[in-house]
Amino acid sequence: MGGMDTYTLALTHYAHWGPAPWWPFAWLAVWAAVALVVFLSFRRRRFTRGPEGVLAELFAKGEISESEYRSRRDVLRGRS
Repeated sequence: MGGMDTYTLALTHYAHWGPAPWWPFAWLAVWAAVALVVFLSFRRRRFTRGPEGVLAELFAKGEISESEYRSRRDVLRGRS
């Protein structure tokens, strides 16, 4: 038996075993990475609100009055 015969024998022997036992974990890692990217993109979008969002949050918390909210909102929108 030559070197090529041993190599062919090894290939046919391992070909019947199917994929490696760690293969499902590799797919799990791929999907976990996709989920992490989606999660971080939504998280970043949630925390990047504009100045009107900050103003609305202050009004919702009761830290500024309605008249103060409206006057500051008008200034932000360019209406004095």
